[in-house]
Amino acid sequence: MINIIAFDADDTLWHNETLYLHAQDIFKQLLSGYHKPEWIEQRLDETEIRNIRYYGYGIKSFALSMIETAIELTEGRIAGREIQEIVDVAKQMLTAEVDLFEQVEETLAHLSTKYELMLITKGDSFEQARKVTKSGLTRYFKYIEFVADKTQETYRGLLGKYKLDPTRFLMVGNSIKSDILPVIEIGGQAVYIPYTQTWVHETVSNPGARKSEYIELEYLGQLPAFLEGLNR
Repeated sequence: MINIIAFDADDTLWHNETLYLHAQDIFKQLLSGYHKPEWIEQRLDETEIRNIRYYGYGIKSFALSMIETAIELTEGRIAGREIQEIVDVAKQMLTAEVDLFEQVEETLAHLSTKYELMLITKGDSFEQARKVTKSGLTRYFKYIEFVADKTQETYRGLLGKYKLDPTRFLMVGNSIKSDILPVIEIGGQAVYIPYTQTWVHETVSNPGARKSEYIELEYLGQLPAFLEGLNR
C-alpha cells in the first residue's frame, strides 16, 4: 500500500517549459541574421547539456548558455545591447507568475488528507524555492526537497533521510528519465503524466520499453481515482 506520494514540480504541477520555448523563440530571432533557426536551436541545446556539469539546471544556467551560444554563433560579433536582451529575457523568466495546471490544488488538497506528500524538484534552489512559494501549494507537502539531479542515488538518499520504504513510495512526474525510471529501479512505484513539450535532455531513446512497469495518466486530476483503485 502507498503511504507517501512525491510530486515533481515543473511541468507536473505548473507550466514551465513554455517559458523556455518562448525565450528560445526570442533568441532565434535575435540571431536570425547569422544562422537558420534550426541550427541556432541545435547549438543552444548542445551548449545547455554541456554546461549542466558547471551550472546545473535552471534559468540562470539557461541564460549563461544562451550568451555563450550567441558569442560562438556570431564569432564574437554580437553587440552589448543584444547580450542585454538575453539578460532581460532571463529576468522575465525568473519573475514570471506560476501558472498551475487545472485541478492541481484540488487534487493535492484531497490527497493530503489521506497520504503524506513530498515535493521533489531539481534545479537552482533559489529559483525553485521562489516558484514553490508563489504556487501557494506548500501547505499540502510534509516534505519539500530541492535536488541537483534526480538519479537512483538521489531517491535512495531522500528515502533514507526520512526512513521511508521504497515499496510504499510513489513518484508522480512528467519526465520518464528523471521521475519514472530511477524510482522503479530502486523498487518504488511511479505515475507518468506527459507534458506537451519535453526538453531534449529529458528524453529517453526508447520511452516505451518499460511502460509495463509504471502507470501513465492523462492529467493529474485522474490520480485520486487511480489510487483508490490501487488500494481497494
